[in-house]
Amino acid sequence: MKKIINNPNEVLNDTLKGMVAAHPQYLRKLDNANVLVRKNSPIEGKVALVSGGGSGHEPAHGGYVGTGMLDGAVAGEVFTSPTPDQVYEAVKAVDSGKGTLLVIKNYSGDVMNFEMAKDMAEMEGIKVEAVVVNDDVAVENSTYTTGRRGIAGTVFVHKIAGAKAETGAELEEVKRVAEKVIENVRSMGMAISPCTVPAAGKPNFTLGENEMEIGMGIHGEPGTHREALKTADEITEHLVLKILEDMPINEGEEVAVMVNGLASTPLMELYIVNKKVDEILTQKGIKTYNTFVGEFMTSLEMAGFSVTILKLDEELKELLDATADTPAFKVFGK
Repeated sequence: MKKIINNPNEVLNDTLKGMVAAHPQYLRKLDNANVLVRKNSPIEGKVALVSGGGSGHEPAHGGYVGTGMLDGAVAGEVFTSPTPDQVYEAVKAVDSGKGTLLVIKNYSGDVMNFEMAKDMAEMEGIKVEAVVVNDDVAVENSTYTTGRRGIAGTVFVHKIAGAKAETGAELEEVKRVAEKVIENVRSMGMAISPCTVPAAGKPNFTLGENEMEIGMGIHGEPGTHREALKTADEITEHLVLKILEDMPINEGEEVAVMVNGLASTPLMELYIVNKKVDEILTQKGIKTYNTFVGEFMTSLEMAGFSVTILKLDEELKELLDATADTPAFKVFGK
C-alpha cells in the first residue's frame, strides 16, 4: 500500500484537523466528536441541515458545510458509518430551536445510526426530520443497502434543501424540498480501478488490465456487470440511457447534470464524458440548465466516474441558483 498518510488509525483525525486548518473561515470541529459545523453555528431562525457518513468521499461531506448548504457534517472512519452519538452531537451543536433535517445516504449503517440519533435528539426536545437519498439506478439492493444506494445525487439534495433552509423556511418545507429533489434525481457510475482502505492495506476488489465495472458503488460494492473497457462515449451512453430509462424526461424539460470523478479520473476525461452527456440530452430535446463537472463525492483513489441527472422545475431551478459558499461548492446567486 502506498499512501501519503501518517498512522492508518489516525487518518480521520488528521483529515478533519487539516480541513479546519485550511478553511477556518467556514468550519470548526466539535471538541467531543468527529463533526464539522459552520463556524457561526447555531444560526438563529434557521432550520439546520446535517449530513455525513464514512470518510473517504472527500469533499463530501465536510466540504459542503457553509452558507446555503450544510450546517454540520458527521465523519465516520473510512467507509464506516458514524455512530449515533456522533450524529447526536452534531444535531445539538447546530440546532437553533427551529429544527434539524438529517440528509442520509441509503446505506444500512447510516440509516440505522442517523435514525437512532434522531430518536435521541427528540427525547431531548429537539425537532428532527430525516430524508434518505437513493439516487443510484444501478442495482436495487447491494452489499450495504436494502434498496438503492445514495451516491453523488446527495450533493444536489444538500444544495437545494440548504438553499431552502437559508430562506427561513420551516422544517416541514425544507424536508418537502429535499424529498422533491430525491424524487427527481438519478445517478449511475463505473470504475476502472479499485481503492485501498488505509486500515485494510490492500485493494477492496480487483479488475483485469482491460476490464471495467459498470454500476460500481462508492465503497467498491459490485455493480451490474464487468466487461472489457470501452470508449468514453460508449460507457457514457450506457449510464445515461439507464438513468433516462428509470426516470423518463420529456422533450423540452430542463435538467441539471453532474459528472462526478471518483478521485483518480483526470478532468480531461470527465469533460470528455460530459461532451457525450450533452450530445445525448440534446438529441432527445432535453435542455441542460446547469452542469457541474469535478470531484463531488469520491472513493479514496478509485478511478471512474458517475453521472447524475436532476429533473428541474421553476422552484428547484431557483434554489439551485441561490448563493452557496462552502469550501467545496460555491454558487454566486443569480
